[in-house]
Amino acid sequence: MKPLLLGLGLQGKATLHDLEASAEVEEIIVADRELEPTREWLTSRGCRKARAVAIDAADPVALAALMSSSGCDIVVCMLPATMNAVVAAAAIQTGKPFVSTSYAGAVKDLDQAARNAGVVVLPEMGFDPGIDLVLARLALDELDVVERLDSYGAGVPEASACDNPLKYKVTWTLDGVLKAYKRDARMIRDGQVVTVSGARIFHPENVHLIDVPGVGQLEAYLNGDAVHFAEVFELGSELREMGRYAARWPGHCEFWSKLSELGFLSDDPIRVNDVPVVPREFLVAHLAPRLQFARGERDIAILRVQAAGRKAGRARTVTYDLVDYRDLETGLFAMNRTVGFTASIAAHLVARGAITRPGVLSPTRDVPGELVLAELARRGVKVARHIVESDPHS
Repeated sequence: MKPLLLGLGLQGKATLHDLEASAEVEEIIVADRELEPTREWLTSRGCRKARAVAIDAADPVALAALMSSSGCDIVVCMLPATMNAVVAAAAIQTGKPFVSTSYAGAVKDLDQAARNAGVVVLPEMGFDPGIDLVLARLALDELDVVERLDSYGAGVPEASACDNPLKYKVTWTLDGVLKAYKRDARMIRDGQVVTVSGARIFHPENVHLIDVPGVGQLEAYLNGDAVHFAEVFELGSELREMGRYAARWPGHCEFWSKLSELGFLSDDPIRVNDVPVVPREFLVAHLAPRLQFARGERDIAILRVQAAGRKAGRARTVTYDLVDYRDLETGLFAMNRTVGFTASIAAHLVARGAITRPGVLSPTRDVPGELVLAELARRGVKVARHIVESDPHS
């Protein structure tokens, strides 16, 4: 396999690490905007299979030329989500399979073009979205009737690294985190679609506690659009409850609820000494340097997917739990590992012929879940499965 890896950010570095370690990979073409810093980083890490090239990923002609001339046989896109459709279109044009970790978004519009070209296009193969959707598919397949589906994702510092008032540190972009903190959410409650405004996702009535094995108690708040995935999974009228949640250490929601009410997440500029200042951008600039991990500190990546309903007439609840920690030997954060390794796993599955159907695919239906879990386990990322059954007539 000769992957073209686009983007060498935090998650892209984890993808490169996994590709570099694979006996199935002959060469990795690493493309980023800045050539020399990329070369220097590859040299510093002793990457033997990787070579750096410069690319303006916003230029579809340059992308297609690189894909055609580089000798790559698959494209792994670790660029921001806004770049995915441009990269996927170039991959389809040049007949190269495409994998990314971002939500499908505009990539979905390329389905017919990918089918016509016979090209596999597989977005949403990261942590969330990605592993969570694979686990949801596995859980749903263990039920005849689905009445509830909840999923939780968390990236938090280990308790011993919680040395700031927020008990939070950054393994993603703080800008992206704060944008999510003001995003409206949709869920299903008592069989009805409920929309909660971003201004209220941290209010007490929308927050509940969960216990994570080996970690402790976290508080969960609404995060994103569960209703969309009810439709994607084709869940029927029996579905009564569904939510997508993020989780943090207790106290986080109360703090951000107050800051949200005070306007600190606003994108409307105010004037300070006659200079326009966007409150959310100020928070990013001020907090991000203060929320970094020290060398010996670990983060935890957590996923929980829980489906409940009936199987063969018996009540059944299926729970999948993933808990992963930073690898201090490589320096890779748990969030880097679970996002970046999953993208690499997806590329391997496509290259091996385990995923072959052309078109824009989805981990909700097109990815062999058991193979993904086996590959994650080989990399030290383990998932626990737990089932509770009861006779409804007992």
